[in-house]
Amino acid sequence: MTSDQKKLSSTREVIKAMGLVFGDIGTSPIYTLTVIFLITPPTEHHILGILSLVFWTLVVLVTIEYAILAMSLSSKGEGGIIVLKEILNSVVKKGKKAGLVAFAGYLGVALLMGDGVITPAISILSAVEGLELIPGLGHIDQNTIILITIAITVLLFSFQSKGTDKVAASFGPIMIVWFSSLLLSGLFSLINNVEIVTAISPWYAIGFIMENGIAAFFILAEVILCATGGEAIYADMGHLRREPIRKAWYLVFFALVINYLGQGAFVLENGFKKNILFEMIKHHSEFLYVPFLLLTLLATIIASQAMISAMFSLVYQGIRTHIFPLLKVKYTSTHMRSQIYIAAVNWGLLLAVILIILIFKKSQNLAAAYGFAVTGTMLISSIFMLTIFTLKNNKLKAFFSGFNLIINLIFFAAVFTKIPHGGYWSIIIAAVPLLIIQIWSLGNRSVHKAFRSLPIDTYLESFNQLYQKGNILPGTALYFAKDLYMIPPYMVHSTIRGQIIYEQNILLSIATMDKPFGIQKLFEPEITEGLSGLEIQAGYLEKIDITKILEELDINSNVIFYGVDDIQTKKPWLKIFAFIKRVSSNFVQFLDLPYQKLHGVVTRIEV
Repeated sequence: MTSDQKKLSSTREVIKAMGLVFGDIGTSPIYTLTVIFLITPPTEHHILGILSLVFWTLVVLVTIEYAILAMSLSSKGEGGIIVLKEILNSVVKKGKKAGLVAFAGYLGVALLMGDGVITPAISILSAVEGLELIPGLGHIDQNTIILITIAITVLLFSFQSKGTDKVAASFGPIMIVWFSSLLLSGLFSLINNVEIVTAISPWYAIGFIMENGIAAFFILAEVILCATGGEAIYADMGHLRREPIRKAWYLVFFALVINYLGQGAFVLENGFKKNILFEMIKHHSEFLYVPFLLLTLLATIIASQAMISAMFSLVYQGIRTHIFPLLKVKYTSTHMRSQIYIAAVNWGLLLAVILIILIFKKSQNLAAAYGFAVTGTMLISSIFMLTIFTLKNNKLKAFFSGFNLIINLIFFAAVFTKIPHGGYWSIIIAAVPLLIIQIWSLGNRSVHKAFRSLPIDTYLESFNQLYQKGNILPGTALYFAKDLYMIPPYMVHSTIRGQIIYEQNILLSIATMDKPFGIQKLFEPEITEGLSGLEIQAGYLEKIDITKILEELDINSNVIFYGVDDIQTKKPWLKIFAFIKRVSSNFVQFLDLPYQKLHGVVTRIEV
């Protein structure tokens, strides 16, 4: 590849990153300063202080925490809070510390899912509210705005099953136009008040906090809105690689800062009315207002799409690392492994988003609930990073991680003030996946303990006797097992008690590796006459195509046996676990195996 081709490829990747990574943080200028100036008077001192806080929040919590520190930690190029948990688990191994790491990781995942509900709601609702400022349109009823928002949301979620592969190519160019609009509109406002650029000095932020005391603490809870979506820089690293995302972030960062400074200059000159960004655009050009509003709507849809895709990826990671129940997964792209669709997640998320829109009605009200989940996730990530860098004896990165942790703690304490004003919804939303994770993890552990597996040596004594009798069926049978050395009860029931033994019997085990990608096949052709073993080790983000693997190994099975657990228990939480297991997909559906060959064998387990 020539240097020109490399530059062109790099430019394309940067454009792609702008579309797929920065939608959420890129649309935060629509509401951040508007929400802040609803609770504090826009005096010159306040404007300079708040702009300084916004600037340094973007520097510390996004640039340093994610673009520099977090992105230096990866597993096969992958990032995200589950990857951080896996990296830390590989160092901590076992014991109480490992349990604490696991719970913190589960909490981070749950909080991210809470964020996934609020982001589409606030993004689309804030854009639709801009209809009120269209010249000559007049007042629009709030119920009409809500209906339009819900209609757009339903349309967005309805298209998810088709996949975003085809339209994703347009996301980058649209977001470039969006960030260019933010940059230019900010610059136009700055022309009349260039001095406001001095707000990037940290002394204005420090002075604002010192001057306003407890009131400044409340304002910090709204300042964090400028950093929402910052975690996507790290979470999407595996899809687009580190360097294109970093390069794209520096361009996005510049556009955001200029726009925030421009909004501050506009308020200083014209006062605060309803929505600063929309008022600023309308002030510059009424003719360009409607095109900008349409662009805003497109940008918020892209931001919501990025969050929905992130939820699919997060749940898929959770399924592969055994913290979520198995769900039916549809792969919507033949060449982009990140493009998946999970129907249960999609429709559950849609219902939750509509509920949130109906409850809060206005973007300003939603902002009162927004930020708690984001800050909680950032706090957990900073704790993980500090621990990893300390254990790796990287003193410089450990120092900056410690500094980040202090800043995160301050912001986290500030967002607690949002709880009485709607912030409790973040806790309610996050509590649902957290409860599912805890019940699923503990339930699987309890079932595993009660699972009466038979050691393979003991099993072989009976198997060999029956096989030697010659009363065997022609062909090949597959049996799924957790590992090749312990025979599951259903297989004992089928082969020994039921005396259903085929000419060739293959014990198949699928193990999840602690790295995101890669597949290893370990085939043991003859454990004994008539019985072989196959272990497939796969990364936790890997798509496993069992049919293809069997074809590669020249295995053509007549029948595939798997166990179906019939859990009997008196414990209430285990009854919930049994219900979740019953209504969720079993692993043969998850693996997309040929249904005409499948035979489920029920095994009663008393817990």
